[in-house]
Amino acid sequence: MKKTWWKEAVVYQVYWRSFYDSNGDGYGDLRGVLEKLDYIKKLGVDVIWLNPFYESPDRDNGYDISDYEAVMEKAGDLDTFKELLEAIHDKGMKVIMDLVVNHTSDQHPWFLDSKSSKDHPKRDWYIWKEGKNDRPPNNWRSYFEPSTWTKDEETEEYYFHSFAKEQPDLNWENTDVRQEIFRMMRSWLDLGIDGFRMDVINLLAKQEGFPDADNPEQISYLADNPGIHDYLQEMNREVLSQYDVMTVGEIPFVNPETGLLYVHEDRDELNTLFHFQVADEMPVMDLPKYKEIQESWYKGVFEKGWNSQFLNNHDHTRQVTRYGNDDQYRTESAKLLGIMLHTLPGMPYIYQGEEIGMTGVRFDSIDDYNDIAMKNKYKEEVAKGRNPEEVFEDLLLLSRDNSRTPMQWNGKEHAGFTEGTPWMKVNPNYQEINVEQALDDQSSVFYTYQNLIELRKEHPVMVYGDYEDLSKGKEPLYMYKRTYKNTTWLIALNHSEQALSVKSPKTLAGEATRLVIGNYKVDAEARSILPETLDLKPYEARVYEFVSAD
Repeated sequence: MKKTWWKEAVVYQVYWRSFYDSNGDGYGDLRGVLEKLDYIKKLGVDVIWLNPFYESPDRDNGYDISDYEAVMEKAGDLDTFKELLEAIHDKGMKVIMDLVVNHTSDQHPWFLDSKSSKDHPKRDWYIWKEGKNDRPPNNWRSYFEPSTWTKDEETEEYYFHSFAKEQPDLNWENTDVRQEIFRMMRSWLDLGIDGFRMDVINLLAKQEGFPDADNPEQISYLADNPGIHDYLQEMNREVLSQYDVMTVGEIPFVNPETGLLYVHEDRDELNTLFHFQVADEMPVMDLPKYKEIQESWYKGVFEKGWNSQFLNNHDHTRQVTRYGNDDQYRTESAKLLGIMLHTLPGMPYIYQGEEIGMTGVRFDSIDDYNDIAMKNKYKEEVAKGRNPEEVFEDLLLLSRDNSRTPMQWNGKEHAGFTEGTPWMKVNPNYQEINVEQALDDQSSVFYTYQNLIELRKEHPVMVYGDYEDLSKGKEPLYMYKRTYKNTTWLIALNHSEQALSVKSPKTLAGEATRLVIGNYKVDAEARSILPETLDLKPYEARVYEFVSAD
């Protein structure tokens, strides 16, 4: 297996509009990230991923871009970004930007030209089709809308959008489109950024002929279509291979076999990927399924490509609410989930606030939410005649706003996020859960994360170690080994609210060892010898190390 800097890295995702507001307008901004850079550095991460800050009408929180080479006013300006980039590099960290090139805003000059007439040279930069019997060209559903098609009344044709109607898809079959995107990518790389997180990158290629779907509600037909690997290999050949950068693709609707095609070290496409077999298919923790997913991706990708480990981000509810216990065992389960993610094969991602155990949120009304996907779905379901309260309840757990509430810096007004009115309400629990409190408490979730990141830098077994699940069918226990050269780590996790007693592996029980990290205090003997029986408290996590003679 090739060793690279990015395989050994830990990434911290900054959703800047909810991170820190430096000027009191209610929105976080790039200068706010700059002012809080010492905090990120203290955590110890290697790479900062910034969500889109390009010029945008902001219909989908920056994922509807109207100018790829300008900075939206809410975020700041290009000079501020350059200052931030230099400061990140000066502190020994790297930065990757979001690359959103499946679609643009409907306010992008390219699209305004494209829709101006059927004869415009840029008409073919987007996907236009005639309707069928005064209906859309096919029955496909978009992520955010009942149809992937919206009719332009002026030219009487439909344009295609995988997401909101304000986000028309680019036509990647057009050579000029690809070359313009590649030029734009080079401009940011030449500025000094260290790579890209590529938004829904496997949606670029569309099904030939746009045939009707047998089951339009299952929207996997939007992704992973023939031609996608040609596009990515061209992107790698013409742009990415010219720089020492990190690339991670957001790649829905793939399994280990199809996912490997994007990240295989011999295929020259991407470095690593986010798959969504956990985030999209497990509304709550399903430990047997989670184990199956981990093992299948390990067997399918490890030593050939590289995977990512995450349970939450700006699109997915905070992990302690969704997969842990955000009430009585919030601290314990937040630490357990962190220990698990950082000891499984692949690159760990930390979403801002995860490191202090921030939780999901429950607001009173749909009017309190900003998530365009949630609001569109609510409107669609209520229009069908469903009870609005029932629809609201159904949408709460997976609303993207669960993870988008402002960062909780202290117990003061608006959690110290802004001196103005925050663009989104702050989670009401900010007085109990905030950075100031976490930094003052050596037993907080923050210091567990800091320790995990330090351990990754010191112990190659966390990065390059083999993986073996020792707990199939033994839920709520998740126990596995990582082995690299003469070092073995045993990870034991109790995913439940009840105490759990389990037999230690016979080959390791009683051996002289050390407890590397855990989330409860244990006695001196249990820190130096693996007991024959592990008595695990609710949501307890322990990691033991064994080193054999060379």
